[in-house]
Amino acid sequence: MMSLQLSLALLGVLLLAAVLLHGAWSSRKNLPKQASHDVNTDVASPDKSSAIGSSLERQEPVFDNSLEALTTLTSPEKKAGLDALIDVIAPITVESQVSGEAALAAMPATRRAGSKPFAIEGLSIETGEWEVPAAGQRYSAFQAGVQLANRTGALNQIEYSEFVMKAQAFADAVLGEPEFPEMHDEVARGRELDQFAGDHDAQLSFTLRAASIAWSPGYVQQNAARLGFVAGAIPGRMVLPGAQGQAPILGLSFDSQAAMAEDPEQTALHEVTLSLDAPQVARSEQPFARMCEAALALASAMDGVIIDDNGSRIRAEAMEVIHADLEKLYDTLDARELSAGSLLGRRLFS
Repeated sequence: MMSLQLSLALLGVLLLAAVLLHGAWSSRKNLPKQASHDVNTDVASPDKSSAIGSSLERQEPVFDNSLEALTTLTSPEKKAGLDALIDVIAPITVESQVSGEAALAAMPATRRAGSKPFAIEGLSIETGEWEVPAAGQRYSAFQAGVQLANRTGALNQIEYSEFVMKAQAFADAVLGEPEFPEMHDEVARGRELDQFAGDHDAQLSFTLRAASIAWSPGYVQQNAARLGFVAGAIPGRMVLPGAQGQAPILGLSFDSQAAMAEDPEQTALHEVTLSLDAPQVARSEQPFARMCEAALALASAMDGVIIDDNGSRIRAEAMEVIHADLEKLYDTLDARELSAGSLLGRRLFS
């Protein structure tokens, strides 16, 4: 009898251990993928061709050498300040030279008229160029400007009136005389520019979804960092930096709440989004090609699939259509002297 009781007790202990082990295994299996602590893997840059090749069967999008045709350079910047292409400009004549200190003291408290950027420039005695007033300089004339349109819409009459009030106050302070363009003509010009911008604005995105096991924020960040992404200013956002002083080439975002969780590595991410603000990035950066490469490389490395807004996998044919449309967009912006990534292009599409 004692032998039977002992056997039953041992069997019970073994069953309990099996249940506990199975529970631990299941719990571990369901944890989101974690970042590797291998130093070598943290800093290594994967072979893009290998990453893309290994993901073709699962992802389907394939890009031939034609995708590398995005190499046309944008037009040179015309100048760094106000431009009649996208600004209302009011010249301000002065009777005598004005110091930079006096001009700065006369500047309005805010640099906006409604939702539109407002600026004052002075004609430098030293360089003969228009510039933002600076201490230690002297100016023989000024000009005030307000942007005709941006992503908030076209300049309206209320914003134009605010522009006139601010420019007039500055002119009075420097003993100058402004000359304002006719309001209705400029508002109409703003509407036309806004219509053009609305018809040629392109903000593209790919969604990368986990095929099976979810990802931790650290796992996503580690894999994105291998492709050159760095942390952005907002939790849950990374960016692929552009050239110095330029907008980021690509953005990568995921749930900001997960990024700010007390233990973010225990939170599960099922999707991340790659984005491209096309008018903000120079054509020469080949942003769409790099977006496709990044999507395929991340899908391969993290076992994900690339999907559209309807949850369907994105196919190669769709990518080629987007590519062709984007090329036409670049050509149109170039013809309008508002090239993607140029100063004027970035100002209009902001």
